[in-house]
Amino acid sequence: MEDRVIEHVTTVVIGAGHAGLAASRFLSERSLNHVVLERGEVANSWRRERWDSLRLLTPNWQSRLPGHRYDGADPDGYMTMGEVIEFISHYALVCRAPVRTGTTVTSVTRTAEGYNVATNSGVIRCRCVVVASGACNRASVPQLRSSIPASIEQFTPFDYGNPSRLPEGGVLVVGASATGVQLAGEIHRSGRQVTLAVGEHVRLPRLYRGRDVLWWMDASGVWNQRYDEIDDLTRARRLPSPQLVGSPERTTLDLNALAAMGVELVGRLSAVRDGRALFSGGLRNLFALADLKMERLLDTFDEWVSRAGSRTELGAPERFEPTRVPASSRLQIDLRSGEIRSILWATGFRPDYGWLRVPVLDEKGLLRHQGGVVDSPGMYALGLPVLRRRKSTFIHGIEDDAREVIDHLATHLDGG
Repeated sequence: MEDRVIEHVTTVVIGAGHAGLAASRFLSERSLNHVVLERGEVANSWRRERWDSLRLLTPNWQSRLPGHRYDGADPDGYMTMGEVIEFISHYALVCRAPVRTGTTVTSVTRTAEGYNVATNSGVIRCRCVVVASGACNRASVPQLRSSIPASIEQFTPFDYGNPSRLPEGGVLVVGASATGVQLAGEIHRSGRQVTLAVGEHVRLPRLYRGRDVLWWMDASGVWNQRYDEIDDLTRARRLPSPQLVGSPERTTLDLNALAAMGVELVGRLSAVRDGRALFSGGLRNLFALADLKMERLLDTFDEWVSRAGSRTELGAPERFEPTRVPASSRLQIDLRSGEIRSILWATGFRPDYGWLRVPVLDEKGLLRHQGGVVDSPGMYALGLPVLRRRKSTFIHGIEDDAREVIDHLATHLDGG
C-alpha cells in the first residue's frame, strides 16, 4: 500500500492539532489544494498524551485560533483537557479542514517536483509539506535511566495519568519545569512522599499586579519578540517551560509553595552509581539565578507601564520572596533502600521525526529551519518553540506564525 500513489495534491500538512489546522485555514484562504494527515484523531496529542488533571497554562481569554476564539463564561479560567479537545475539534469543523484521521505518515522523501508522503493508505505526491506534528511527541529521558535499579518503576508524563498508577511509597520527580512542579504537587497531595530533583528552571508568579502574568507577557510585547531579534536563539528554544499551573484558584506553584507542602528539594540528578542517585550541589545558585531572571522580567513589565502610560487599572509593583534554600539538601539517595519506589521523568519532550527521510535534522535530531522555513525547498514547520516568536508553541501564538509561513509557501509555489 505504501508504494501505491493514490493522489497528487499541492500541499500536505502533517498533524491535525492547532498548528496544522491553522495552516489549513490559511491554505484554504489562498485556495491552495491540500490535505491534513492525522495518525489518530483531531487534537490527538491532547486526547492520548496528557495526564488527567492537566489544564492549559494560558487563561481562556487567550485561547484563540485564526477566526475563532474562546467565548465562554470563564475568561480568566484555564481549560481542562476535555475543553481543549472540544475547542480544537470544533475549530476543525468550522474551518472545514480536509483532515484525514487514522492516517499514519511512514516516510517523507524528496522528489524532483517536491515530496512523496508515504502513509498507511498509500503515497501522496505534493509540492510542499508543512510539518505540524508537534514538539512533544516523545519524552526526553537521560541515558542514566538505564542505571536505575530494576526494583524502581519508571514513568514519563505520557504514561503517568494520575497518582493511582504509581506504586505506593516515595516518588522521585526529576525536573522542575511546569510539568515537574505540577506533578510533584499532585503526587504529594495523594499522600506520597515526593522528592523533586531541581535543575535549571524558569520561575514566574501566576498573578502580577492583579493580572495573570501571561497578560503581562502579551501586553508588554515580550511574547511577540521575533526569533531574529533574540541573541541566543538556540538557548531560547531549549528553555524549560515556566513554573506555572492553571488552576481555578489562580495560585502560584513555585518551589517555595512545594517546599511548604512538604516536598523535599534536592539538586539536579547528575548520576546513578551502585544503586545510589547522586545529586549536584549548588541549589542556592540555581535558585538565585531563577529569581534574578524573574525580577528582570518583572522590571520589564514595570518599565512598559511607565513608557506606555497604560490606562488599564493595575496594582502597585510587587516583588516576591526569594526561593528559600533548604537548611540541608541531600546529595544522594540509596535507591535500593525502599525509600523511593518510583521515578517520574519530567525532563522535557522532543519531536519524533523517525518518518522524515529528508536530510534536514541537526545533530540533536531537531529540524533545521529559519522561522519555520525548513532547510529543504517547499518544506515548512509550525508549532515548535520560538519558531517565529516567543509565543509560538502556545495556542494563541500560532496565528501570526501560520500566516507568515503560509505566505512564504505561497511565494515558493509562485516561483519566488
